[in-house]
Amino acid sequence: MKILDIMHVSPVIPVIAIDQLDHAVPLAKALVEGGIRVLEVTLRTVHGLAAIRAIAEQVPDAIVGVGTLTRPEEFALALDAGAEFGVSPGLTPLMAEAARTTGLPLLPGVMTPSEVLVAREHGFEQVKLFPAMQAGGLGMLKAMAGPLPDITFCPTGGITQETAPQFLALNNVACVGGSWLTPRDAIHAGDWAAITRLAQAASALRRAS
Repeated sequence: MKILDIMHVSPVIPVIAIDQLDHAVPLAKALVEGGIRVLEVTLRTVHGLAAIRAIAEQVPDAIVGVGTLTRPEEFALALDAGAEFGVSPGLTPLMAEAARTTGLPLLPGVMTPSEVLVAREHGFEQVKLFPAMQAGGLGMLKAMAGPLPDITFCPTGGITQETAPQFLALNNVACVGGSWLTPRDAIHAGDWAAITRLAQAASALRRAS
């Protein structure tokens, strides 16, 4: 799947940090049951790649990706683990080359118009505004829509269930990223029903028509 197709599957992409490997599969199943199929498993913990592999093997309805890519060598490792797409907080020439050589669809992070232009020069027209709120949030996205009408965003960072609809109402936003779907207290308690309810509420959010 191309990254734009993936962005249109669900209005919200949960940002997932796995502290215990045995949480990965039941968490993914709970999110999918709630209608959220696109999952970003970050490399912020030591279990990231193993969690991606487990979800890819045991949750066939999930579209599992790797988050927090910061080094070129991580692309091949993530692809080998079963990741179907990647997300990064920023972009370097070596990372852009790694995305091309591995074929891993990448959603690179940007924060400024200049960074958007650099990403576009490397062939990326779908980007992640990160950290979204610190980068200017709704105002920044509206401002960039004029000079950069060909760019589609996934704002991530500081967005909540309450504010997500405001971002999804923008024509240059395909989806949002958020960690509110995977609260650590619910995960550690194994309260998968609570995760499913959060996913159901998120999947009901509407994008711009």
